[in-house]
Formats: sequence, C-alpha cells, structure tokens
Amino acid sequence: MAHLRRVGTTYIPVQDVERAAAWYEAKLGARVNYKDEDKAIVEMAGQSFFLMLAEGGATANFKDRKGRRQFSLTFEVDGMEELNELRDDLQERHVIVGDVEDRGHMGNNFVFYDLCGNVFDVWSELSP
Repeated sequence: MAHLRRVGTTYIPVQDVERAAAWYEAKLGARVNYKDEDKAIVEMAGQSFFLMLAEGGATANFKDRKGRRQFSLTFEVDGMEELNELRDDLQERHVIVGDVEDRGHMGNNFVFYDLCGNVFDVWSELSP
C-alpha cells in the first residue's frame, strides 16, 4: 500500500513577499531559492516554504473551539538547551517570542511570530 512519506512544502501567507523573504532570511536563517511578485520559496528546517502573497491580513493560524489563536506548524529542536538558545537568539534578532511553556506533555514549547502575524510553535523534543 502506498503511503505519505513526508511533507515537501508548506505555504505561508504574507502581505509583502520582498519583506517577508528578507525577514525569514535574516531572522530564521532561511535560504531564499526563488522570488517573484507573488511568492518567495525559502529553505529552512529541511523543508521548502512558499511565502505566498495573500489577501489582507491572512495568516496560517486559526482559532480553536475555545477561541484561542492556534499555530499550524511546530518546529522541533533537540532538547531544552537548544530550545532556550533558539529563543534567546530570536529575541536578540527582535523576533516576538512567547514564554517557555510546560503544556503537560514531554518537553517544553514556546511560540514566535513572523512579521506578517503568523504564529509558529517550537518544541524541545525530536519526533521519532
């Protein structure tokens, strides 16, 4: 039986392709592989991300049934030391980050925001 093997591309809505590509490159160390007026393709965390020009205010986030804003993507690091180092590094780069949280499962998390309002999660554990 055929099965899904991996995620190849994630699409992230942005309001300004040029600014978003520069932000992802400067703040997250992404490599810009392609850019035009509608999209930029960046490589980071072993995956391609399409930064897509979207209609006003669109983000990749949603509200859960309790009305809380939720992220649609969790990045992983290898342990608490890396989690804290990344959080500190992002803060030094003037990225908006949340507090380190214990959510009642293995490891800890924090969230960060890109310049277009997309919120992303970071987890201190590597999935098997």
